[in-house]
Parts: sequence; structure tokens; C-alpha cells
Amino acid sequence: MVILNQQDLAQIEQKGIDPVKIRKLIEHFIKGFPFVSLVRPASPSDGLMVFDETDRDRMIELFASRQPGLKIVKFVPASGAASRMFKHLFEFREKYTEDQSGMHLYLADKGPNSVYYLMTHLERIAFYQELRDMLANDGLNLSKLLEYKSFNEIIEYILTEKGLNYSNLPKGLIKFHCYPDGARTSAEEHLVEAIEYTRDNQHVARLHFTISTEHTDVFRKLVAAVIPDLEQKYRVNFDITFSIQKSSTDIIAVDENNLPVRNEAGTLLFRPGGHGALIENLNEIDADLIFIKNIDNIVPDRLKGTTYQYKKLLGGYLIHLRDEIFGYLNKIQSGRPGGLELNRISAFAKGVLHLDIPGEFLHWSVNEKADFLFNLLNRPIRVCGMVKNEGEPGGGPFWIVDGQGKNSLQIVESSQIDLNNEQQRLIVKSSTHFNPVDLVCCIRDFSGKKFDLNQFIDENTGFITLKSSGGKTLKAQELPGLWNGSMAHWITLFVEVPIITFNPVKTVNDLLRKEHLES
Repeated sequence: MVILNQQDLAQIEQKGIDPVKIRKLIEHFIKGFPFVSLVRPASPSDGLMVFDETDRDRMIELFASRQPGLKIVKFVPASGAASRMFKHLFEFREKYTEDQSGMHLYLADKGPNSVYYLMTHLERIAFYQELRDMLANDGLNLSKLLEYKSFNEIIEYILTEKGLNYSNLPKGLIKFHCYPDGARTSAEEHLVEAIEYTRDNQHVARLHFTISTEHTDVFRKLVAAVIPDLEQKYRVNFDITFSIQKSSTDIIAVDENNLPVRNEAGTLLFRPGGHGALIENLNEIDADLIFIKNIDNIVPDRLKGTTYQYKKLLGGYLIHLRDEIFGYLNKIQSGRPGGLELNRISAFAKGVLHLDIPGEFLHWSVNEKADFLFNLLNRPIRVCGMVKNEGEPGGGPFWIVDGQGKNSLQIVESSQIDLNNEQQRLIVKSSTHFNPVDLVCCIRDFSGKKFDLNQFIDENTGFITLKSSGGKTLKAQELPGLWNGSMAHWITLFVEVPIITFNPVKTVNDLLRKEHLES
């Protein structure tokens, strides 16, 4: 049993955490989390919608007709540090010096993910000009440094405060794409993209960025600097809001014996709860529709057209479903539907929404059917774009079965799956699509009241990882993922979208892919 002293309780209270929650978290450390039980992959005609051209255009037109009168927000998780983008540059600095033998060995790798490839194509990268100017201010010539393979000097100016300081910035502030009038950061690209599908009849486009505390000032400064030109160019007014991952979602760290780890000062060590903590931030957004997209998944203007088309498709399909769901909920609440109508609603819930209807439903009374269907349909809704699996990492769309034997559609990450189980491994191997984090959500009920999203989380879908601190091993826990367990009890629909809509930047070399270059 874990005993918390008065200092611990004061620290927990200051962070806004219920002490009961601490004990539950430690219990999770002790017992672990159950693996998700996969039934089969979601696939075309089995839980994954593939629109033909006619239906696609119909949904896009529906979205276009309704967009002006809706309050739509684009929600962009943007708190992640960019340091992982430059992992191979850090390794280069740490393992090799200007010693030619060491350089020769390292530069033998000339593949598209190598340091050599980055340096020999550096002039095509969006931040090249700014990097060149910073070096010139210090009397250094970038062209000469590249010619003499003085890569360590260049890397230092990319990563540290001597230059761009990119290792200490979030991805949103990294320059991604070049244009004739200058380079844009990924945050700027998200502003431009959002105009197309969030702008209302008052010409207001709304975005919400989740950012980290240490980057708040610099993020706000960038956005404030670029908004006037963008508003003038696109004749729009931006409504930009920010939030920080709440400290109340931090998770206590424990040692290998599941006892709380303490800092040198004797205080409890807490760690961020992962992107699942952002369900609290999402819960505070007030909007009719919310689009969710990661900060690093963005393309230049020449490729945005397809993205716009499929964002509107997802939004139109959600509006189409929402209208039908709300109509049924209003009928049920009014007490008007009889047994036949309730059976039709049940067929819609099962056949269109892929919700689990128990076999005994047909034998229930009218009141029992009405109550069941009302609770089944009165939930947040999400439509999730899925792309064909072409080797990119990430979770995927699956049918799962829970502990009560109920089937549902879920986005499942590999960390949730028992890959030592051959049957589960074969199901994963047979999957055809994966999750690019391309969601549109409805978080209001049929009366316009916001749902409390905390009521729809599956608390048993977190996971535990091993970390180190001060040379000691500790166990860290992550909350149910934002689009995994945190949305487990939402109404979930999967729609196929083309691979061109998914262009993440996981390493700096990804900016040299053709999708991120001018031409």
C-alpha cells in the first residue's frame, strides 16, 4: 500500500489531481492494462466506407451548403518538441568529429534518410536561406562549409541557439515549405489550410493549438506576426486560441516495485500523460464541428486541393449522419415512435453506424427499445479518415470485442495489441488501412448541449513504458490515447481517404520528399 505524506498531498492538490486518482494510477502500474482483443480489421464493406465519385461529391456539396452557418474549429495538437526530427543529426555530432576516417564511415550511408543526403540537398530545404544568413552574420559561408563537408558546424547552427535553435522548438515553428514570398512554418500552413473548411458566413476561420508552457510566448509571437498578412491575402479573420496540457493530467512515476519515485528534494516525480491528456483540452472547445489534425501532417499549397476535398467529404458525411441521428433522438424523446419505427432505428444503428445491437432486442418492450436506442445514439460522433497501408507506422481501424462481449469499431495502436499472440498478430498483418489522424468530430448532443467527453473514455486502454531518470529505471504511464481509448465510447465511422492526404514530417529529411518541395 502506498502511503502519501502531507507534502505529497499538498503537491497533488497544487496540480489539481484527486488523491483517489493517484491510487488508481498506481493500481494500474501494479495490475497493468489488458490488451485490446482484435476481432478483424475494418475494411471496405466491413466497417470502412469507400465513397464513389457521385456520393463523394454529394457529401462535399452538403458540407459546402452547411459550412457558412456552423461554428467549425480546427484542433491541432502542437506541443510536441521537434528534437526527434533531428535525431540523426544529434548522433552525428556525438559519434563523429572532423576526423576524416570517422566521417568517411558515417557518410557511407547516402540513402534518403541519411545526414549525407540532407547536406547534399540542403539548398532545397525551406530553412536554407535563414540558415545561410545566420552563418554569414558570423562570418561563415554555407556553400564553403558544404563543399568541405564541415557538417558539424552546419548542424550546430541548425540545432542550437547559435543559429536556428530547432532542437529546442516545437514542430509548429519549423519552416516546412518554400514559396516565392518566403518560407512558411507548419503552424502557418495549418492556418492557411483551415481557412478553406472552417471559414463561416462572417469570414471567421477558427483554430486551436495545444502548446507546451515553454513555447507559449514564441508560438503566440509567430502567430501574431503572420496573421495580418494572411488575413489580408485571404480576406478572412482568424480566431486563434491556445491551450496547454493540464498539469492535472500528469501521471505519477513509480519504480520497478511500483513505489512512487521522488526528486532530490523529496517531492513526487510526475510525467506528462501523453496525447490522451488532450481530451481535457478538446472538452473545452465550443463548436459544432471540430477537425483534428497533427501539426506535422501538412502540405504546400500546390497539393492542398485534395486535402480540402476530403476534409469536406468527412465533414459532409458527419453532418449527414448527425442529422439522421438527431432526428431519431428527437423522435424517441418525444415518445412518438412505435415498435416498427424503433426497429428501423435499430437497423440504422447496426447497418450504418456499426453499433452492437443485442440479439434479444427484438423481444424487448417498446419502452425498453426506446431507452436502449436513445442511450446508444446520444453520444459524441467522429468520422475518421483512413489511408491504405503502405508501410507507414501508426495505429489502424479494427473491430474489437470488449470484456462484455460487445463489438465496436476502434482505432488501435500497436502498443495495445498482444503481438506475442499469433492470432492477434495475423489480424494486424491482414489489415489494409492505418490511421493518419484525420478526424472530424461532433461533441454536442441533439439539443445543442455539449457532451462531457470524460464520460466516454475507456480507462483500461492506457499503457506503461519503461523510462530512466538519474540513472534509475522507472515506470511511466500514458493515459488512453486521444483518438484511441479517450474516444472509445464515441460513435465511430471510418472513411477511406487517399494517401496524398497523409504527409507527416517525422525527420527533417522528410522535408526533402517531393510532396514537401516546391516542385
